[in-house]
Amino acid sequence: MTYPRNQLVPPGSPGTYHCVSRCVRRAFLCGEDHYSGQSFEHRRQWIEDRLQQLAEVFAVSLWAYAVMSNHLHVVVQVLPEVAARWTDEEVAQRWIRLFPKAEQDMALRVQALMANPERLAVLRARLSDLSWFMRCLSEPIARRANAEDQCKGRFWEGRFKSQALLDETALLRCMSYVDLNPIRAGMAKTPEGSDYTAVQRRIRAPENNRLMPFSNHLTDGPTIPFAYRDYLELVDWSGRILTAGKQGAIPEDMPLIVQRLKLDPSRYADYIRTRPGAMPNALGPVDALRRLARSFGLKFIHGVSGRHCVTMAPA
Repeated sequence: MTYPRNQLVPPGSPGTYHCVSRCVRRAFLCGEDHYSGQSFEHRRQWIEDRLQQLAEVFAVSLWAYAVMSNHLHVVVQVLPEVAARWTDEEVAQRWIRLFPKAEQDMALRVQALMANPERLAVLRARLSDLSWFMRCLSEPIARRANAEDQCKGRFWEGRFKSQALLDETALLRCMSYVDLNPIRAGMAKTPEGSDYTAVQRRIRAPENNRLMPFSNHLTDGPTIPFAYRDYLELVDWSGRILTAGKQGAIPEDMPLIVQRLKLDPSRYADYIRTRPGAMPNALGPVDALRRLARSFGLKFIHGVSGRHCVTMAPA
């Protein structure tokens, strides 16, 4: 069942989400189109560069992403409390960075926005809004791709899919699911060889990637609540259970993070092999999913099942 966006993603509320945007045309978003033989590989860099830019402008934390042949995965946390602390001048400057106008002086535009408190309040809310983040990601890519293809019309599906991540366990397995997309699709054999993914960028550019840092990195701000090395071990182990002959096989040498977060290995393995079209509305422990369902006035929400609740009950 599809829920209204403002129910899954309440405006003005913080939260962490897994978003998927899919190309609507037969032609590929990126990679090589097997129908025409034309390569669109360069578009991957467009998207990665845009994600880096948006992570600098929006009140968001970028956790993971994967740019695939005909769709895009992003894991992002929206932080309205951060936008609330910005000065009016900061809000105006950030908005103008998103929508520059070459024919207008930036200082004059900033002054004009600062003289309009009602407009500034709207822009402040947009700069911590998930739908606006995804809009500012997809629209410039669509315009560039249409210009390159010399065509008009939709490039993306009209509605991106979003999945609420309700606890650290849900976040952990969703990040690894996204980072493993190229391996699952047969596009790469290792995480470090998975081009245009967050895990590869973390490995290649650990100090300059605009991604949320792990808890063992030296930083004064918020961090991902587990160690970078443990996460890499988990991604590597998860990738191995996808290979032929090892479906569902759990190695004896379990990553420490799996034990520490009390993950059920068999349920985790089920999720890693989930088909993209079977993405539940939310991930998290049973009680959090049930609370979310009650907020909709429902007794049940897609996601409240054994395979989507990997947190083990306390001993």
